[in-house]
Amino acid sequence: GSPWRDLPTYFGHWNSVYSRYSDWMKAGVFKRLFEAVSDEADMEYAMIDGTVVRVHRHGQGAKGGPEVRR
Repeated sequence: GSPWRDLPTYFGHWNSVYSRYSDWMKAGVFKRLFEAVSDEADMEYAMIDGTVVRVHRHGQGAKGGPEVRR
């Protein structure tokens, strides 16, 4: 959601990056990449077991709630 002009300089000039992104969108490059990496995905290692996932006690909505930090 940020403007292209705020792109870090190590990516190159923002207008060049935008032009390439726009060309790739029109050519369907991102769609082909997504289809290539999602083809027959092995989900064995993507499972999350609730017995090993723990929430810190401050993240459970306990007394006090979130504080605004300076």
